[in-house]
Amino acid sequence: MATGTTSQQAERKIAEALKMGAIELNLTGLGLRKLPESIGQLIQLQELNLSSNELRELPESIGQLSQLQSLNLSFTRLTGLPELIGQFSQLKELNLSGNKLTGLPESIGWLSQLQSLNLSGSQLTGLPELIGRLSQLQ
Repeated sequence: MATGTTSQQAERKIAEALKMGAIELNLTGLGLRKLPESIGQLIQLQELNLSSNELRELPESIGQLSQLQSLNLSFTRLTGLPELIGQFSQLKELNLSGNKLTGLPESIGWLSQLQSLNLSGSQLTGLPELIGRLSQLQ
């Protein structure tokens, strides 16, 4: 369960990353139920690790992270992904393992640079047609 202290800890890490111009941010295992909107200020981020939290959804501000190359959302309790996931045109690695996903948005097919997609342990009942456009997947 997220407490004020875990939320404050995340805010501090985000503020520090912003100040330092960091290209990586690790918010693993903080028990976050909600990702702070301030995450969208980290437009230089290339790697973001949010694994082992209690996120049910992602904030719209995450769409500002256009430089992301690696996004780890494993074991975050996500039940769905927003369409804005397709905005991550530089994304090469996406880890969605161990979530409660039953489907993926069509926009996942817009991730033309995606090389690694981990969906293990999800509850997917099907895949969107556009997933076939991911020609870089290994």
